Amino acid sequence: MEDISLVTVVFMLPLVGFVLMLIFARNDDAYRWGALVTSLVTFGVSLLLVRHFDTSIAGLQMVQKADWITADGFTIRYYVGIDGISVWLVLLTTFIMPLAILISFRAIQERVPLYYMFMLIMEWAMLGVFVAQDLFLFYVFWEITLVPMYFLIGIWGAEQRIYAAVKFFLYTMAGSLLMLLAILWLGNQAGTFSVPDILAMLKSGELSFSTGTERLLFLAFAIAFAIKVPMWPLHSWLPDAHVQAPTAGSVILAGVLLKMGTYGFVRFNLPLFPEATKTFAPYFAALAVIGIIYGAWVSYGQKDMKKLVAYSSISHLGFVMLGIFSLNPAGIQGGILQMVNHGISTGGLFMIVGVLYERRHTKLMKAFGGIWKAMPLYSGVALVIVLSSMGLPGLNGFVGEFTILLGSAGSHAISWWFTAFAAVGVILAAVYMLYMFNTVFMGALDKEENKNLPDLRWHEIYALIPVLVMVFVIGVQASYFFNLMDGSVAQLVEHVNGVMSAAMR
Repeated sequence: MEDISLVTVVFMLPLVGFVLMLIFARNDDAYRWGALVTSLVTFGVSLLLVRHFDTSIAGLQMVQKADWITADGFTIRYYVGIDGISVWLVLLTTFIMPLAILISFRAIQERVPLYYMFMLIMEWAMLGVFVAQDLFLFYVFWEITLVPMYFLIGIWGAEQRIYAAVKFFLYTMAGSLLMLLAILWLGNQAGTFSVPDILAMLKSGELSFSTGTERLLFLAFAIAFAIKVPMWPLHSWLPDAHVQAPTAGSVILAGVLLKMGTYGFVRFNLPLFPEATKTFAPYFAALAVIGIIYGAWVSYGQKDMKKLVAYSSISHLGFVMLGIFSLNPAGIQGGILQMVNHGISTGGLFMIVGVLYERRHTKLMKAFGGIWKAMPLYSGVALVIVLSSMGLPGLNGFVGEFTILLGSAGSHAISWWFTAFAAVGVILAAVYMLYMFNTVFMGALDKEENKNLPDLRWHEIYALIPVLVMVFVIGVQASYFFNLMDGSVAQLVEHVNGVMSAAMR
């Protein structure tokens, strides 16, 4: 193996922390602090990825290769690296995980060692998804993420946790099997599972597919990713999983796991199947817009705060999908940034809901009212995160949604009518988020059980402060985040158009 790259170091740190905890931790507090320290170190080291990232290079950076499985002329490799498409998702993963661990300190009191070991395995697998450049390696980590999340929901979830865990597992597994078949077929045709090598073969014309085959391959990948996003109408597993999951499980699910689906479209569907992408773009844009309106409409009808936030994810990720299938740099960059924004804002919303649930053991909005008078610090933090999720100018959500709408309005792949309908979703988001905030935080403090609720505790403050910081940082310094994406996204769009042009010739 060549010299170890920084990507490998970041990727392996959660696994190293897992092993060290397994060997040395002797009590619950040791596991709590061991997991937190490991995740903080991982985040600290991951910041070096941005420091050493060369914006003049559009392709992969900090690459590591090593043969893993060799049989019958095939070589499956440990092949990792990052580019402008994946770097911010790696940072999002390492940013969210210590917050999820910290918010669990008081909430998780049973099977504590097992819980924190699952958290570190989850972080390791999610990082593997975002850095893997070998299709088979990607699939391995894609499947590994199912296991810890299944147990996080099934063991530490709410009353119907087993039902939600099984539903989550079966939905994702069903889509994954189609993707596995497509990966095996593609690897056999190309003679390699290396994504950069397959892309080079497509660009040179050494590898090509018939129109029907390419569309089938596109759909095999797309169904797996659409379930994970989740896109309407493949979304029904999400509300159950969110409502039943513990707070940290919902934070990770919304913050990172759902982004594996949107990332998959950008990383694999667009570059590997450009002709099929342009053919199906209007259909996926239509599903995205339906998801935007449907998710917002259903959110408004919810009585359960956690279910409201869960359905809002369907709406917000509809914007991401609309940006991706605009097939231009503005739309795709806006989609990638909105993946990060959604992870931060919606992860923060689930923490906000979790804080109240830990105190009152109910998520029903009607059980509250006037909370601002009892918990002023908590309410102020909640207001900023709610405004962020609404897309208020100056905060992170606005930048992503505006760029997506800008890209979709100027797209040659989809109609501008999609932009018009999507813009309605922005208004609807304000309606359901303000409805929730008004019901829970404003009005009279007229319920005795709410009058003496304690305000934010130390671990909750430390978990929520980074969310607030990033809400403002991205809102006012978005150009820095776009700069790292520019080269890779431009190369992706050029590749899609180039392969299309070659096919037409």
